[in-house]
Amino acid sequence: MHKITSAIWKSALVIGTATAGCAHSAPPPELLDARAAYHRAEYGQASRLSPTSVHEADLALQKAERSYQDDAKSPATRDMAYVAERKAQLAEVQANTMALEQLKDQSLAQQRARDAEAARAAQGELKNTKAQLDQEREARKQAEAHTREALDKLAMANSMAIKDEPRGTVLTLPGNVLFASGKSALLPGAQGRLDQIATALKDDADHQITVEGHTDSRGSDTTNQALSQSRAQSVRDYLVSRGLDQDHVKAVGLGASRPIADNATAEGRATNRRVEIVVEATEAH
Repeated sequence: MHKITSAIWKSALVIGTATAGCAHSAPPPELLDARAAYHRAEYGQASRLSPTSVHEADLALQKAERSYQDDAKSPATRDMAYVAERKAQLAEVQANTMALEQLKDQSLAQQRARDAEAARAAQGELKNTKAQLDQEREARKQAEAHTREALDKLAMANSMAIKDEPRGTVLTLPGNVLFASGKSALLPGAQGRLDQIATALKDDADHQITVEGHTDSRGSDTTNQALSQSRAQSVRDYLVSRGLDQDHVKAVGLGASRPIADNATAEGRATNRRVEIVVEATEAH
C-alpha cells in the first residue's frame, strides 16, 4: 500500500515541480539523502522484511517533501528530511537483522536435519553390526563345538590325552610315538596322527595353537632345551604343511621345566617326554 501512496505523491511532486519551474531553489542535501535512503529501503529487502518501518519512512519523507514544496528554504525541511533518512536507514538495519536471523534459523534447521540423519544412520549401522556380531558369535560357537567333537573322537580313537585347562584345550602326545630316542625327526606313524589333528583344527582358523616340547630331566638343561624346541618345531611345521595358518601356530621348547610325573622312575620319565598341543580361541573372540 505504501508503494502506491508513494507513487501518487511522487507524481504530484513531479507535476508541482514542473509547474513551479525555476522558482524553486535546489533541494537541500538532507532531502536528497533522505530520498536516496528511502529508495534503497523501498527497493531492497526492507520492503519485504520490514514493511511497517518502510511505510513510516515513506510518511516521514512525504512530510519533508511537502515542507520543501511549501518553503524550500525552511530549516524545518532539513529537520524533517533528516528524520526521514534515519527512519529509512532504520528500516534497512531491521531488515538486515531479520535476514541474518532467518539465515541462522535456516542453518540450525539444516544442521538438525543432518544430525538426525547421522543419528539414524549410526543407529542402523549399530543394529547391523550387532546382528553381524551375533552371527559371528553363533558361527564361532558352532565351530568350536565341531572342533571339540572332532578332537574328542580323535583322542578316543588314538588313546590320546585331551583335557581343558585355563590356558585352553590341551592334547598330549607321548614322545615315543612321535620321535625316536634323542631325535627330532617325526616318525612315519606320527605323521598319520598329526594329519588327523590338522584335519580337526584347520576348519576353524580362529584358534591360536601353541606346540610345546617337553623332555625328562636326564641330560643337561641346554641339551634338553634344544631338543624340546626342535621337536616342537617339527610338529609345528608339519601341522602348517597340512593347512594350518602359520601365523596362528607357534613352537615353544620347555625342556624339563614342567614335569608331570616323577623323573626318578623310567615310567615317569617316559611320561614327561611329550609334546603338548594347546588350542585356545583368539583374543578377538
